[in-house]
Amino acid sequence: MARVFVYGTLKKGQPNYKHMINTAKGLAKFQGRGRTVEKYPLVIAGKYNIPYMLNIPGTGHHVAGEIYSVDDQMLQFLDEFEGCPDMYQRTLMRIEVVEWEGKGGAGEARAAAEGIMECFVYSTTTYPPEWVGLPYHDSYDSSGKHGLSYVLRESRD
Repeated sequence: MARVFVYGTLKKGQPNYKHMINTAKGLAKFQGRGRTVEKYPLVIAGKYNIPYMLNIPGTGHHVAGEIYSVDDQMLQFLDEFEGCPDMYQRTLMRIEVVEWEGKGGAGEARAAAEGIMECFVYSTTTYPPEWVGLPYHDSYDSSGKHGLSYVLRESRD
C-alpha cells in the first residue's frame, strides 16, 4: 500500500471524492489529515477551475489535505485520473500529520506519532507561467468563497 496526500477535488465532500470510495477502481483507506511541510502555491486555474499545486517549494502556503493508503490498482487509477505525467506529476513530499485515524503497522504508527511522513502528491511543473500570479490558497473547497466552482469532466464542453 502506498500513501497519497490529496488536497483538491478528491477530498471528502469534494466533487471527485466518489472515485476514492469506488472499490472497482481500487482500495483507498482514509488515514488522516495533514499539510505540506514546505509551502507550495495552490491555485485554481483554467476554464474548468481545477486546483493545482505548483511544484515551487518555499512559495505559497502549507497546503492542507487528506492522507490515504491506496493499493496498486487505485494508484494506477489516480495516475490516469490526474493525467500523470503530463498534467500532474506524482512525487514524494513530506506531509505533517495534523489528525491521524489510520490503523497501520508499527512503522506507520511511529511516523504518524513523529508528525511527519512521506506521501505521494500530484503536483505540477507543467503550467503556464501566468499561473504563478494567481491567488494562492492554503486549502481547497470547490464551493469556497473564491467563487470558482469546479466543472466536472462530464459537464465540460
